[in-house]
Amino acid sequence: MALKFQSLFSRTERTEELFTSLMGNDGEIQTQLTTPLSAIAGAFEDLSTLVNSKGFDYDLDLKTFCDACSLVSILFGCLGIAFKFAELEYVSKVSDLAGASQVFMTLNKVIEFDLRNDSVRTPGSLSRNLRRVRQGLDLIRALFQNFLSSDDCYLKEAASTAYAKTCAPYHTWAVRTAVYAGMYALPTRDQLLLKLRETNESAAKEMIRYINASLPVIEYIDKLYSSRNISLDW
Repeated sequence: MALKFQSLFSRTERTEELFTSLMGNDGEIQTQLTTPLSAIAGAFEDLSTLVNSKGFDYDLDLKTFCDACSLVSILFGCLGIAFKFAELEYVSKVSDLAGASQVFMTLNKVIEFDLRNDSVRTPGSLSRNLRRVRQGLDLIRALFQNFLSSDDCYLKEAASTAYAKTCAPYHTWAVRTAVYAGMYALPTRDQLLLKLRETNESAAKEMIRYINASLPVIEYIDKLYSSRNISLDW
């Protein structure tokens, strides 16, 4: 277990190092394109373009999907202890999917494999991992929407509402209790912007890009299940 957690933290640290390496020696961001938010928005715009242009029948490449999802992990890290469980779960699920990408190649093949083995909902299955990653993406989307709809300097309401809508229905009572208790330790609005190296204006621009780009990807994943008569209430 210790080795597992070590690998999760290492992956998150590597993501942070990636963005740090894009900064100049004076600590200034070299271009707007190098901020975490803009990198995430750009990656999901690429996925969204593929899904929208090729339609639902397009078989989305698993590695490409995981590369985009791995960028999102830094956002969970910026939210502190309240989302530590979500961060660990999200990073581990993306890691498992990325590790399987050379075998299964596409998202469709992941679900087809688990359907044949009657393991779609089995804990640890790739189809279940994909479902949890999808919920993580939706959590960030909902959080961004709430962030943009309020000028509140504290994030508790925005984060609590986003969590309640997207992830809480699928978590145990113990996990929900821990998450809500940690909401009081969330960074303030200004602290989050500082961690993301954004201003209010630039963050709004990139959050809107992610909101618009992630929705078609989330809907694409949902259709992978619903088209096979797999319910989404888990």
